[in-house]
Amino acid sequence: MADLIVTHATVVTVDPARRVLHDAAIAVTADRITAIGATADILARHGAGAEVIDGTHMVVLPGLVDVHAHAGHGLIKTLASGDSEKWYEACKRAYTTASTPAFWYAEAQLAALERLRFGVTTGVSLLGGGDSIMRTDDPAYGSAHCEGVVEIGTRSVVAVGTTRPPHPLTYASWEGETATEYPVSFEQQLATSETLIGAWHGTHGRRINICLLTPTLRAEHVETLGAAELEKARAQAIKVSSVARDHGLVFTQDGHRKGSVAYAHEMGILGPEALLSHSIDLTDDEIAICADTGTRIAHNPSAVASILGRCPATELMAAGVIVALGSDATAPDRSADMFRHMQQAMHYHRRHHRDPSFLPPGKTLEMCTIDGATALGMADDIGSIEVGKKADLTLVDMRRPHLYPANMHVSHVVNFANGNDVHTVIINGKLRLRDRKAVGIDEAAILDAAQREAETMMRRAGITGLTETPDTFWKALQMNPESAGA
Repeated sequence: MADLIVTHATVVTVDPARRVLHDAAIAVTADRITAIGATADILARHGAGAEVIDGTHMVVLPGLVDVHAHAGHGLIKTLASGDSEKWYEACKRAYTTASTPAFWYAEAQLAALERLRFGVTTGVSLLGGGDSIMRTDDPAYGSAHCEGVVEIGTRSVVAVGTTRPPHPLTYASWEGETATEYPVSFEQQLATSETLIGAWHGTHGRRINICLLTPTLRAEHVETLGAAELEKARAQAIKVSSVARDHGLVFTQDGHRKGSVAYAHEMGILGPEALLSHSIDLTDDEIAICADTGTRIAHNPSAVASILGRCPATELMAAGVIVALGSDATAPDRSADMFRHMQQAMHYHRRHHRDPSFLPPGKTLEMCTIDGATALGMADDIGSIEVGKKADLTLVDMRRPHLYPANMHVSHVVNFANGNDVHTVIINGKLRLRDRKAVGIDEAAILDAAQREAETMMRRAGITGLTETPDTFWKALQMNPESAGA
């Protein structure tokens, strides 16, 4: 007997046959999908005592997967109005010396609620900004993030790890309004990460997982670190990669670009467990390296990096590389709405190739469902609607002017839908969003806590003036021409 049945829906399975089923039903028992088929048949065989969700006018997708985003950014988004240098400095102060566990808890709840409302059931969250500002001086901060996500009910792959030399770094903790600064070493950051692995990885119905991060070494680092610090950085990257392999974790790096993939390969840190974000302007040899090693790519078409260079996602996929979509959310100018990023990806590569046939809607949807699950090593559980998999389902309300007429359902969803069309979300067999309302969650309290913690952080960090509209916001052609390309 099923616990929950979705009926009368159009089901986009993204299974190996890529079936799209009409007037179909999905039966869920505990946290798994137990049957898929015609509504009348599923009700007859599994309907007794089950809760029924009417999926009439709904398209059911596998829960969407976002393979690259940043914890913390939700409370900093749009500060400095596009001035990258000032925004990054605000991130650095916030994440190292001005944030508390309460900040990370409030931000995790806000970001997870945003994902839930947009039908994103699984997402990677780097515990900090970029690959150089990780809040891994103490496990309390990562634990606060995990606790916040658990209460919302989404899945999170929390990326924790180390920063590049020179060490030690200066962090601070707060007792009331008093800050205590202290040095933090590479060894302490790695020990913090291993503590979080032991405490959280695979917990809560495998909704919380930990992955490890170490900084990407690019040409500018090789040139500027100096021989001793460069050797430290290399040894540290190899060490973190080894720990990830020992624990069977995803190993991720942020901000790859031309030359850095070849350098990572030379260090021996690539492989099927490696997930490289951005990956712009890769050479043909680097594309071949990714294919030969089974390395996966997190493509973020809406990110600043994709303006400064191009991720050759189509060429990578043609070579057999798994490329999945990331939002790089939520700051400084992008949300966790994966429908937006699917649409951006299609136009981004069509413009490059001058060919509107590139990245058909179905392939693009694969990038944030089954390909995202594969990139995270989770394809046995999520990423498609199949019997035996976890019941992670996103129901999109098609009874909307921009999604009619009721035909070509997959094309309509990918080309025209947005996160606000998501009606119902089921994660791990539990109803988490119903009729666009989060189940059992006080949304107002989450918003109020986010506002309070953001204001507290800015006061402690001494951040002033970054919430004001700059003179170049209106009428000017560039908001911050002096920092263009930052």
